[in-house]
Amino acid sequence: MSVQANEQTRGSQRKGVSLRFSQEGIVFLLTMLMFVGFSILLPNFLTSGNVIALMRSVSVLGMLALGMSLVVIGRGVDLTMVSTLVVGVVWAVKMANDGMPFGQALFYGGLLVAGFGMVVGLIVAFAEIPPIFTTLAMAPVIFGIGNPFLFKQDTHNAPQGVTWLNELGFGASFGIPNTILVFAAVALVMHLILRYTRFGRSIYAMGDNPAAARLSGLPVRPITVAQYMMTALVAYLVGIVILGSNSGINSRLAYTTLVYDVLLVVVLGGIGLSGGRGGVRNVIVGTLFVGTLLSGMTILNLSLTAQNFIKSLVMLLALIADTVANPRDEQTSQQGDI
Repeated sequence: MSVQANEQTRGSQRKGVSLRFSQEGIVFLLTMLMFVGFSILLPNFLTSGNVIALMRSVSVLGMLALGMSLVVIGRGVDLTMVSTLVVGVVWAVKMANDGMPFGQALFYGGLLVAGFGMVVGLIVAFAEIPPIFTTLAMAPVIFGIGNPFLFKQDTHNAPQGVTWLNELGFGASFGIPNTILVFAAVALVMHLILRYTRFGRSIYAMGDNPAAARLSGLPVRPITVAQYMMTALVAYLVGIVILGSNSGINSRLAYTTLVYDVLLVVVLGGIGLSGGRGGVRNVIVGTLFVGTLLSGMTILNLSLTAQNFIKSLVMLLALIADTVANPRDEQTSQQGDI
């Protein structure tokens, strides 16, 4: 019986891999066509300023998507990422501007963020509330915790005299913006974790078949908590990058559609919401597409409503493609699962 099940699993994995590669190839081809089209039709698209802005926005979007992929591969989702990064970074900035050494303030901010991730993970793992509902509810809760104490104004300026923060946001190494290098480093670390560690393999096992993972002796609940803590810390790192790139951070970032852009990257790149599939390469492909699309729409000066309409349409098509590439099994189709 187990042998037959294993054969079926391997067969479905082979099918999923071939379809996923096809989706990756199509999305990458569309990205190249879109890039060429924007380059021809929009005179300002290939200017150095826009290319640098595109690379920086891609790095932020890509790092958030890497964090999101960590939970999506395990059949979860985290809609708290933007609220988490805003509250954590703003608190660190406030402590630094009140006289605390910036490094120490960042450490305490990291502890706060890890605590948020742990609470979310505990609710998902032990209360067994579906992740989409847990994180949808927790996002405004997290932001609301900081609202009375931290958000006296919208914009929070970075502390003065922090050289490395300025270099992180505006500097370059070997002609490459440092934000891109940070994205590459996070991508490499995430790839190593997912592919070459027991923790990473456990995430794939949980995403592929949660019941089998539990029966095989995997500590599913502690791993789930660790996933959300790691995702929160990745979001916090992105918040620090945003702080350096803009010399400050705006708390209204929590009200934007950024988290849905991140989900678009993950799904469009080919990481199935049914779990157990995908990796860093999928995130990179999705990031390139969404980053190019956002840059083109910005230069075209499309209204926010028009941009959201286009992104929503692309998201819908990506979800349809995900459903075709990764059919929902009986376990995934249970009420409340995604």
